[in-house]
Amino acid sequence: MAKNKLIFMYHLIVVLLILSSVTLVLFSFFHKISMIDFPYNDINNGILLLFVIDYCVRLFTAQDKKHFLIENAFDLLGLIPMHPLFVIFRLARIVRILRYHHIFVVLGIDGKFTGSIHQFIYSTGVIYLFSISVVILVLSALLYSMVEKISLSNALWWAITTATTVGYGDIYPRTFVGKIIASILMIGGIGFIGLLTSTITDFFTVTKEHEGTDEADLKKLIVTIDELSRKVDHLSDQVNHLNKQSNKPDRKK
Repeated sequence: MAKNKLIFMYHLIVVLLILSSVTLVLFSFFHKISMIDFPYNDINNGILLLFVIDYCVRLFTAQDKKHFLIENAFDLLGLIPMHPLFVIFRLARIVRILRYHHIFVVLGIDGKFTGSIHQFIYSTGVIYLFSISVVILVLSALLYSMVEKISLSNALWWAITTATTVGYGDIYPRTFVGKIIASILMIGGIGFIGLLTSTITDFFTVTKEHEGTDEADLKKLIVTIDELSRKVDHLSDQVNHLNKQSNKPDRKK
């Protein structure tokens, strides 16, 4: 009982820290505060430090390190300090905490739908694809910002529009190294979109096949139950008939 209370308090503190960090970023995004000013910068760095320590402790104590890295990939992305918007990935931790305490079950929104989402993210390898893509975007944006001498925010915007092959043209490379980075990012973006499309198609195809198989199995089961019911009724009639036949001599006596 005491252990459950400690786990609940720990999760509650984590949720409050996540919501606090996300709130700071949103206020900064809408220019209500400045993340480089005191005390917001110190608060943000303090929360980041706590999450880094928490992640390292959980990784060190995890029995299956590989499984931990897969399940907590979004947590790792949320620790990227190069841009405040990466704290949005910490919200995935709240979803896992809610699932841990069966909050979705209480609210009546857990079941086949949430299970399908979890299966799509982790079983199909989308989490790997997404994590690698984010790392490539961040590294490309960081290098591009240094080479082209622009802000990291603009570099991230450029990286996203380039990788998705949108290319608005408001930001474009002027240096030779910048053009090389752009070329690599465009090729990677095309590959990412192709892999994502293939993964989504395969997932829905397999899911539909499983649903069709389940429906066919259900129909077979219903037919089998009907046949068994008819046989039971037939056996019951035979037993009743035998009982009547066996009782006739007794009546004569």
